[in-house]
Amino acid sequence: MSPDLRPERDFWSAHPGVTLAGVDEAGRGCLAGPVVAAAVQIAEADLAPLLEGPLARANDSKQLTPARRDALFETLTHEPRVRWAVGQASVGEIDSLNILRATHLAMRRALEGLPGLPGHALVDGLPVKGLPIPHTALVKGDARSLLIACASILAKVTRDRLCAGLDARFPGYGFAAHKGYGTAAHLAALRRLGPCPCHRRSFAPVAALQDDLPFPD
Repeated sequence: MSPDLRPERDFWSAHPGVTLAGVDEAGRGCLAGPVVAAAVQIAEADLAPLLEGPLARANDSKQLTPARRDALFETLTHEPRVRWAVGQASVGEIDSLNILRATHLAMRRALEGLPGLPGHALVDGLPVKGLPIPHTALVKGDARSLLIACASILAKVTRDRLCAGLDARFPGYGFAAHKGYGTAAHLAALRRLGPCPCHRRSFAPVAALQDDLPFPD
């Protein structure tokens, strides 16, 4: 399934003239690093031309190759018809709030980072608490809505680049390769090295190793 404009058109058919953004997150299920959210706003008149042109290959970020994601990231961030913003919740916020509330916080920060709040948001997944505007939750929204698909690309590429930085700061864990997800290689590194400051101590595989900390709290 590739995203189209049906969710956006359905919304504007019922709410003509209301500005609309798409919101998605990356990194919710990781064992390390922040959770990152992005918000993308495109005017109704610009959506179809962009889908037929520079965003023709936009899709759920998980369905794209890294090279295609990077190319679309550059297109989105340099296209004047696209308004966008990224928000994060830190590892400390994840551990103190829990991952669900931290994800919602990152989404709120992304929306509040836009050059003006839209009137409504389309959000991937389930309803979100604490957003500053009304929203519609769409299950598998990143495969259905162009706005959400674009947000998923921005969130994913932003987070992947942050993980490359973590790899340089904390060598040996392989963050550039697994991006903080609980792969076999990551779990093996955790057992060998213990958790580092960017690991989420509230997540079970990390919590199980808390007695073996090579870094100070």
